[in-house]
Amino acid sequence: MVHALGIIPARYASTRLPGKPLVDLGGKSMIQRVVEQARLSNLSQVMVATDDERILEHVHGFGGEAVLTSPDHPSGTDRVFDAYQQLGVATDCIINIQGDEPFIHPAQINALVALFDGEKAPQLATLVKPVLSDDELFSPHLPKVVLDSQGYALYFSRHPLPYQRQVEPAQWLAHHRYLRHIGLYAYRPDVLAAITKLPPSSLEQAESLEQLRWLENSFRILTAETELETIGIDTPEDVERARNLLKMTE
Repeated sequence: MVHALGIIPARYASTRLPGKPLVDLGGKSMIQRVVEQARLSNLSQVMVATDDERILEHVHGFGGEAVLTSPDHPSGTDRVFDAYQQLGVATDCIINIQGDEPFIHPAQINALVALFDGEKAPQLATLVKPVLSDDELFSPHLPKVVLDSQGYALYFSRHPLPYQRQVEPAQWLAHHRYLRHIGLYAYRPDVLAAITKLPPSSLEQAESLEQLRWLENSFRILTAETELETIGIDTPEDVERARNLLKMTE
């Protein structure tokens, strides 16, 4: 049985949506919905890692677990490691769950946890999903990924990969199975400690994708495939779409 610790980084500050974790979605805050979905998975414990007392008190108020982390972390990965150090628990893997995805599926979390159920756990793991439309394929907001024959990531990019030299872009999906990245990460504890010490890399800065720093430093990222869609919340318009979706499903 894999012991998996789920940590949800949740910052109060957001350029496009300040106080995002506390936004009301159908009578519950966004962070409460993320916690509740994560608790339905095979995680042994679910913890919110926040830089703000308001979020900390709110999570404790609905019965969740939370720790206060430094406000100076440059990434969610650093905030996750801070929380893990504070908890001081032994675990097989740590799952980094995005705090702005209230519709995260427990099955997606379980798919990553399952990768660590064996004699040789991967260093890192993440999710991929088939690209189904040209809008997805050509959106720079939805990173694409190419894999090797064993399911390890070779490269992530905001541009469609591979480039098909002899095929018109409008026909790329008809000639190749593209995959996009779903930003749910799993780490072995020793690897999480190691990657937080790495300086930003040139590929990471070019694409603005943190996982390229890990690849550039020879860490391997195993992937699991999901058909399930997730909905991230980044703008007021996203909030309205989420509220409308909840009205239809609850």
